[in-house]
Amino acid sequence: MSHLTQTPIKTGINVPIGHLIVNPKWKNSDLSTTLQSSIQVLYDDNLGMVDFYPSSNTGVVYITEAELVSNSYRRRLAKLRKANKIPIVVIGERTGTSSQYFCSLQKFCVMELGFSLIPVPSQKEAGTFLAQMVHVEGHKETNPFTRKKKSARLDQALLASVKSIPKLGEVKSRMLLEKFGSLHAISKASVQELTIVVGKASAEHIKTFLGNPS
Repeated sequence: MSHLTQTPIKTGINVPIGHLIVNPKWKNSDLSTTLQSSIQVLYDDNLGMVDFYPSSNTGVVYITEAELVSNSYRRRLAKLRKANKIPIVVIGERTGTSSQYFCSLQKFCVMELGFSLIPVPSQKEAGTFLAQMVHVEGHKETNPFTRKKKSARLDQALLASVKSIPKLGEVKSRMLLEKFGSLHAISKASVQELTIVVGKASAEHIKTFLGNPS
């Protein structure tokens, strides 16, 4: 069934602690193999447009290299945003082939839709990240996807998104997050405000890249 004809999000899903609910399309994949080596996997063929549920209130969507190159992910993500049922985390397959298309995904996913975006180089790395999400869910008091306070894992997700801005680097990305807290706030900051944190050249580059030059 096409993504565009599916119900975007299955409601009322209950994910047992320590388990990951997975769309059956991932059976026999490298991602599935990685997951099954470390956590309990349950398959459900009625997940709509969501690929994984690491918890009952968090959905994960995986954008493959082919989807990045073909730009076929936009309507799928837009439908999920419109449904607005649960927080969505997007995993994007950033490879040598798809890297040049990743900036467009970052702008659309993070800036326009407000989703968290995690770049991964392979399905194996994606499986490792999903397993980490499941383990974090087992400690609800520290789960960054179900609480508003900052946490190390959430900072890593935000950091990955900010680092998607070319030429910025990890140090300045961390400085920006410590100051502004989110990529959305960074995009709304003036060149003057950004200059105080990362210098004028980087500030102007950020505004140009995010499509909102002052």
